Amino acid sequence: MAVLLTVLLSLVALGGALWATRRFARGLAQRAGRRTLLRARVRLDRYKLTRKAYVIEALLADHAIAEAVRAHARETGTSEEESWRRVRRYLHEIVPFFNILAYYRLGYWVSRLALGVFYKVSVEYERPDPFRGVPRNSVVIYLMNHRSNADYVLVAYVMMGAVSISYAVGEWARAFPLEVLFKSFGSYFIRRRYREPLYHAVLQSYVQLITRNSVTQGIFPEGGLTRDGALRPAKIGLLDYALSVARDPAVRARMYVVPVGINYDRVIEDRTLLRELETRSQVPTLDRVAQAASVGRFLLWNLGRVLSRRWRRYGRAAVTIGTPVSVDAWLTTLEATGVSVFDAPRAERLPLVQHFCDDVLTRIGAIIPVTPVPLACAALQSFDADFVSREALLERMAAMRDVLKELNGRVLQADRDIADTFERAYRMLRMRRVLTRTGTGFLILPKGRPLITYYANSIVHLLGPFGEGMRAREALPLHDWERDALVHSPARG
Repeated sequence: MAVLLTVLLSLVALGGALWATRRFARGLAQRAGRRTLLRARVRLDRYKLTRKAYVIEALLADHAIAEAVRAHARETGTSEEESWRRVRRYLHEIVPFFNILAYYRLGYWVSRLALGVFYKVSVEYERPDPFRGVPRNSVVIYLMNHRSNADYVLVAYVMMGAVSISYAVGEWARAFPLEVLFKSFGSYFIRRRYREPLYHAVLQSYVQLITRNSVTQGIFPEGGLTRDGALRPAKIGLLDYALSVARDPAVRARMYVVPVGINYDRVIEDRTLLRELETRSQVPTLDRVAQAASVGRFLLWNLGRVLSRRWRRYGRAAVTIGTPVSVDAWLTTLEATGVSVFDAPRAERLPLVQHFCDDVLTRIGAIIPVTPVPLACAALQSFDADFVSREALLERMAAMRDVLKELNGRVLQADRDIADTFERAYRMLRMRRVLTRTGTGFLILPKGRPLITYYANSIVHLLGPFGEGMRAREALPLHDWERDALVHSPARG
């Protein structure tokens, strides 16, 4: 009896010690989080601090999800209990758990280290004070072009001093430890090309919930990475979900969409993306083992360059923050012509949202930064021959830069001597085995033309009279959005 009592008391003492330790660790983390916010002086969306369990319970009480469950049960012949279990699985998959220390300590340290190793980061604003006149309690959605998986890290890093962004992240990051990291940063996961109505009802309710509660979001309207370097047509799924909360006049008055332009001197995945374009594949052509081997070779090669003191950064990673677009002003303009977006049937509403998204994507295209490598590749693309004299190349680059400045292109360090700009680009192109110096000029190597087209495509829409000639000399099979259209279009009999 005495032994049993001793064991019970020991278990109680151990449980009490674990409870006290957990409580102390939680209090310590909360105090550290508050100190982090005060030190960083950032604006944090308070709803992000809501526990995941509470968010899930709020969504389970949503009438739209309940109706979707009943419809799913009728259409599939399953029970409502099974449909609700399916909903709970979706919610646990989608809903993140934001952690202040993970975002502002670990996230900042990792992003600063990774970006600092590979790039020199530049950030500009379309106007000196882009958020002038925007209320502090505004609902902000950042729309940005999608060139690399590094976009998530890059934009979060440049905006970290002002706001934390919750991204819609695709299936590629649903692997340990990326899934845990992204969810602790407040990002939510989506299944692309997954057509089940019940899943989309759950996703829509979640997006509307966080939008209504002023959570700042980052959305890539192209729906995926560009594989040929050019902008893809806009897709409106997530944006349509978010805009629907503007039915509430209080939300509508403070809702804004901010265009963001992104460009790089080197996209780390460029050759993989070109391979997908060439094979017309919708998914990576390598399995997980091959992908891991490819990443391993990349890391070892760069480690060798570091150890041999031959390491050079990959040039610029540049971001331009555009002028906020008022959702209220857009809706008011339509209402002045007798069109009420939210009273219109879905078939009539979606084209209106598509037109709005296309307009924002046009704004994004207009502010995409022009870094040295895309400028040099655009100049090379404008010549018919594979050999270009240095004099002719520099002259063409200078002419293109003048056109870009005249058309309000965001040319980085536009006052720099054009020869210096080219030398910075040439170091990268030579390292990539795209271009080599020969005599009085430069020779495009046999496997270099696709990469030249890829980087030139990122700014071809900004080059006015040079654009048509460059498109005529493309070395890629199709724009990826054209390829997607062919893949998804019905076969002709």
